[in-house]
Amino acid sequence: MKEKAIENYLVSRVEFAGGEIRKMSYINRRGCPDRLVMLPGRVIWVEVKAPGKKAEPHQEREHERLRAAGQDVRVIDSLEGIERLLSE
Repeated sequence: MKEKAIENYLVSRVEFAGGEIRKMSYINRRGCPDRLVMLPGRVIWVEVKAPGKKAEPHQEREHERLRAAGQDVRVIDSLEGIERLLSE
């Protein structure tokens, strides 16, 4: 399964759950997580990867910066991972 298919599934499931989702990017900075998921009472930064793939080192550094600022950052590489996220 391709990363884009997982990302499209994430978008459809968040919208179906009544949440909001935004595609993210930084200006003049690398490593921004792909999506910002907004659910009632929750905001989650999501890095989407193809099955079995991991975040690149520059992405991991940015994820750690966000976590240090109290943000919830997830790397998801499967449809099951999306379902786990939404069931929490």
